[in-house]
Amino acid sequence: MAWGESTFRILFLSRALGSLADTFRNVALSLIIYVNTDSPLLGALTYGIAFLPQLAGGTLLAAVADRVRPRLLITTGYAAEALAAVVLAGLRLPVWASLALVALVSALTPTFLGSSSAVMARALTGDAYVLGRSLSSMASSLTQILGLAGGGAMAALLGARDVLWITAGCHLLAAAMVRMRLRDCPAPERAGQESVVRQSWTGNVRMLRHQALRILLLAQWLPCMLLMAAEGLVIPYAADGGLGQSTGGPLLACLPCGMAVGSFVTGRLLSPQMRERLVAPLMALLGLPLLPFIWSPGPAFAAVLLFIAGTGFSYGLGVQARFREASPEEERGQAFTLMSTGLMTLQGIGPLLGGTLAEALPIGPVIALVGAATVLMAMVFQRQLPAALRR
Repeated sequence: MAWGESTFRILFLSRALGSLADTFRNVALSLIIYVNTDSPLLGALTYGIAFLPQLAGGTLLAAVADRVRPRLLITTGYAAEALAAVVLAGLRLPVWASLALVALVSALTPTFLGSSSAVMARALTGDAYVLGRSLSSMASSLTQILGLAGGGAMAALLGARDVLWITAGCHLLAAAMVRMRLRDCPAPERAGQESVVRQSWTGNVRMLRHQALRILLLAQWLPCMLLMAAEGLVIPYAADGGLGQSTGGPLLACLPCGMAVGSFVTGRLLSPQMRERLVAPLMALLGLPLLPFIWSPGPAFAAVLLFIAGTGFSYGLGVQARFREASPEEERGQAFTLMSTGLMTLQGIGPLLGGTLAEALPIGPVIALVGAATVLMAMVFQRQLPAALRR
């Protein structure tokens, strides 16, 4: 088996396990804290606490992804996740300590994910890289569905703390897989003797000042933030619209189902040139199906609309190959860390923005407003992206 193919397989399988474990942990810990405190706010905060701390980690530690050997860094990341799950499962920590532990581990996540993405970018060349990213996007969507459904079911059957033990096992298996199967490649050679924090900060600033990189980063960040704003309102929409509590979960699953289908079709059936030409139209497809929510559609129509919106997420496949090529090779780990940091941070901010608007307006019109903002954003990127995508 070629090095590139075997490397992709190891990174793909370990990341799928890690994503599944993360979802299990979030579901289980949210249930534990909600049951112990009877606070919906703390339950929701528990589910979202893994997002915002990544801003600190990605801002201050991004250069680590290019300073430490990838196998060591990725293995350490999964092992830290496993250790945190063991502590959460085995000790009855106060709420603040549980949240602090998850936040601490989450702050380290962008560095080892950035290193993993950089290794994948070196392992796969040409269109194989985009196809690999397509498979990764599909796996992420499917593990999200499985994690949300399976985590809740296992918590009901086994108990939430036992789910945390399963979480630890999944992360430990991912760490072992990377340690035993991934080639121990050296870290990229980087000039200079700056501290990690200074090098992370100056490198991030330099990349954001680079026009093409900045546009490519914003194109990956902002539409995802708006999609998360809409996603965070799906369950309240079902509850407030009288659709029944059992409807919220299936409606929520329609988005990742659409993402998986869109990634497959766009990655497998479209040429690289066509994927780049369709970036802005597919970005608009994220928002267009949300516009009819202004009339508060019923569950069947709402499910179809959310599924179609999810397929538009495949616009990212037309951006990712160019982002890899535009990133400096000696700082590719930091570039992917920056991309991951912004993505995760804005995914945490998106539901907050949607929820704030929903305090003043009906939920259906807010979802439609998010859709309109996404369409307008696609129109802006239609003008900005061609220069950034030009080779």
